Amino acid sequence: MYIQKDFIIPETVEKRDFQIKIARNSVKKNTLIVLPTGMGKTIIALILIADSLKKNNKKILFLAPTKPLVNQHASFLREKLDINDDLITIFTGEISPEKRKKNWDKNKIIVSTPQVIENDILSNRINLDDVCFIIFDEAHHAVGDYSYVFISESFKKKEDDHHILGMTASPGNDSNKILEICKNLDIDNIEIRTKYDPDVKPYVHDMKINWRKIDLPKDFALVTQLLKKSLSERLKKLKKIGVIDTSSVSLINKSKLLDAQKKIQSEIRSNQKPSKDLFKAAKIQSESMKIHYAIELLQTQGVESLRNYFQRLSKDASSKNGAKSSRSLITDSNIIEALAHLKNIGFEHPKLEEVLRTVKKQISEKKDSKIIVFTHYRDTSKKVLEVLEKDNKIKPVRFIGQSHRDEDKGLTQKEQSEIIRNFKEDKYNVLVATSVAEEGLDIPSTDLVVFYEPIPSEIRLIQRRGRTGRKMPGKVVILITKGTSDEGYYWASKRKEKRMRSELEFLRSKIKNEIENASSLYHKIQKEKKSQKKIDEFKDGEYNNVKIFVDQREYRSNVVRNLSLSGINIEPKQLDVGDYILSTRIGVERKTVDDYLGSLIDGKLFKQVKKLKENYSRPMLIIEGEGLLTRRNINHKAIFGSLASISVNYGLTVFRTKNELETSDLMSVIATREQREDNKKASIRDGKTAMSDRERQQFIVEGFPNVSKVLAKRLLDYFGSIRDIVNASEEELTKVDGIGKNIAKGIVEVLNKEYLRK
Repeated sequence: MYIQKDFIIPETVEKRDFQIKIARNSVKKNTLIVLPTGMGKTIIALILIADSLKKNNKKILFLAPTKPLVNQHASFLREKLDINDDLITIFTGEISPEKRKKNWDKNKIIVSTPQVIENDILSNRINLDDVCFIIFDEAHHAVGDYSYVFISESFKKKEDDHHILGMTASPGNDSNKILEICKNLDIDNIEIRTKYDPDVKPYVHDMKINWRKIDLPKDFALVTQLLKKSLSERLKKLKKIGVIDTSSVSLINKSKLLDAQKKIQSEIRSNQKPSKDLFKAAKIQSESMKIHYAIELLQTQGVESLRNYFQRLSKDASSKNGAKSSRSLITDSNIIEALAHLKNIGFEHPKLEEVLRTVKKQISEKKDSKIIVFTHYRDTSKKVLEVLEKDNKIKPVRFIGQSHRDEDKGLTQKEQSEIIRNFKEDKYNVLVATSVAEEGLDIPSTDLVVFYEPIPSEIRLIQRRGRTGRKMPGKVVILITKGTSDEGYYWASKRKEKRMRSELEFLRSKIKNEIENASSLYHKIQKEKKSQKKIDEFKDGEYNNVKIFVDQREYRSNVVRNLSLSGINIEPKQLDVGDYILSTRIGVERKTVDDYLGSLIDGKLFKQVKKLKENYSRPMLIIEGEGLLTRRNINHKAIFGSLASISVNYGLTVFRTKNELETSDLMSVIATREQREDNKKASIRDGKTAMSDRERQQFIVEGFPNVSKVLAKRLLDYFGSIRDIVNASEEELTKVDGIGKNIAKGIVEVLNKEYLRK
């Protein structure tokens, strides 16, 4: 049976009762769907999109965290929706802001990465008032500073047609995180299904999970022993200093070493004069982490992975800005001896043979099998590929991320898409993948998933496992090296997954009970919405028509987000001086405590302060954060002296704020006071009065579109006067270095455009 619904192409979507039920429950409430990978979350979104298309003519926004996912969702909607394909558009960073603005105005469904939408909201290129429905795919990202949170906050300000759908297979094992996601996405209702639920069970295929234990080769023992000896020497020193409680190699792990790092950094920050022992401890901790990692590589990955790692350390040690810890390790006698023995090991990790054996067996049982082999490290993925290529029945391909690492070039988005297409079309039958294949990508269901090593994250475990057993019974094989960190990761992921399931069950039960009560969660949220709406209306009215210019380097900060959410109009600019312009006379330099102390040490502080004073009659400095007198090893009198000089000698007003929210609130109040009460509008043309003729000429030319100080000087040097610049043609303007066709066209257009009288 197929879904029969307006706007969905007939006989294209199989009908599943649990999807219809979840969609029905999600029509009127903002809903978070938690559903296993491969169970059709996107189908539920499709049903709700069709409902939305039927109800009104406003826009629908479909957000996904990666470009491949955006392309995948757009293709799916074009295949299934009975509307003109031209009404569905894609937004990514590769599409110019101007084109995005045009496409926003003329399209109905926008499928986008969230960062692009956030930037367009902040730049006033788009307005969410035009949107009635937002889908947040992989909604577990909606925490902290992620763009999902800002977009949801902006969408909350709408008076009506405010519908949200969040979708995830794995929200995490912490109920507090799940509740944070609900709060951030303004969720009223949660629809949780597991493969054990009666309405889902008919559509779930069996999955056999085989945890296969591998013996550690005896030849690895001597190298491991030498590395552990080197690590033990350092652990004893760290214990003596007092940053760890044990020097036993068998009892130490990555978490304890990271805790030691936090403790050392905290001690350094809190002491005005940290002892030499603390800085020594920081170096030893770094060395210990690297040795611990080396042991893990040998035991769980193999000989070549360890060789490659030490080659990178050696390269780092010999570079000009290389880490001291790398230099120390490369000259360590135990490590030198370990590397010598490593050269004599003539075979690789037995996991590689086990992967080959497992893949061959699967293909012999089912010739048209599709298989994914997951590896945590790129080096390992390369080695696995080499081993599989030796068998002519196996057609493997490596699937990695886009970033480049040394000589290992990443795959472009186009290359990734082509590999997936070829995998679907059976040109390849084995995908050797890193974490890039875990989340969301439209990779076909496989017969077998092999884990080269266990992973401690329950979210990633579920995502990897979900690549099989979608349309037919599937198999999962997870390789574990006995007596190594593999076993620890195995138990950690099992424990976290079990906890996540119980948390989800508890949350589902809790919400159900609250909805049944008179003081249900839904009514509480609606009440909170109304009070928040009044606050937002007050803020919008308070800051209406107030504009702040923001330097592009500040654009991703929470200060800018908070300013936008409070109703301030934000305009990004490449500012030569300062970070924010609040009015014709007020320019602001914002520095965190670390920024301030860093610029004081490197000598940049007073240059920036001087520039600010020269360009604005009321310059301001905001220092954000706590610990100004304790954060670094700087005498507090020197810090007081710098503040006194900035205030007394340069005449800057210095403000202290605790965090980004306080900073944005302070600037909102100042900008409003200036622009509303004193009618001093924000302008990138500063209020400086004492200029030389040369400076004034540059000042005027800088007013032309996209002309910076540097370009203004070049134009004047080339043409000799403002009059000659004004009289120049587009072709003549492009002869100046840095003036392209677009800038030249913009200058000529603004000079010839008729002035619109009010």
